[in-house]
Amino acid sequence: MEPLYVPAGHMSAHQAAATLRTDLAGIRCPVRHGRLARAGGSPRQPYYDSEQVLAPPAEHKAA
Repeated sequence: MEPLYVPAGHMSAHQAAATLRTDLAGIRCPVRHGRLARAGGSPRQPYYDSEQVLAPPAEHKAA
């Protein structure tokens, strides 16, 4: 389920997955390995910093 409100400059997990052309498991993997950091939300409905999601894969780093 998509969160009703995502702050400006951030993406929900579903939006990040669609942007990266992957599924939600494809978002959880970089988070688990520290290449993408959650920027807020809840454990079940996190959101991520848009700039970090859109960064080239070599630049994905935990904030």
